[in-house]
Amino acid sequence: MPELKSTYLGELRIEVTGSHMLGGSPLGQRRLDRLDKGHFKGPKVEAEVVAGGMDLLLGGADGALRPDVRLVLKLDDGETLLIVYRGVRHGPPEVMQRIASGEQVPPHEYYLRTGLVFETASRKYDWINRIVGVGVGRRAPGAVIYDVFEIL
Repeated sequence: MPELKSTYLGELRIEVTGSHMLGGSPLGQRRLDRLDKGHFKGPKVEAEVVAGGMDLLLGGADGALRPDVRLVLKLDDGETLLIVYRGVRHGPPEVMQRIASGEQVPPHEYYLRTGLVFETASRKYDWINRIVGVGVGRRAPGAVIYDVFEIL
């Protein structure tokens, strides 16, 4: 079998600054999370989250949560970067409840992965328009943190 290779892009930390429960829709339980603070820091990228990001988080009948996120970041040299990602978080019901109540749960007790795509008009960062990232995540009280890797 071919081996999947990656390289580390950086840490993406996103703080949830407000939530609105939409409730049960035909697709599942929907929660809208406002994402106004955070950073993306790595060997080739350093940026801060711009206020106004959103996660259209969907809770399914299977107990899994599915983030659907749009973030704008301001790079350290003033350029702008859009990050769009979708993913899945699941674990045993008692673990998911501990996370929901704000407890810091070790990431090996649950699964949190995302697929990221990037968009920028910057010539300096043009390379990021043509890659796919994978985020290996963990929850912290009021935030989510991903180790982001470029898939080679």
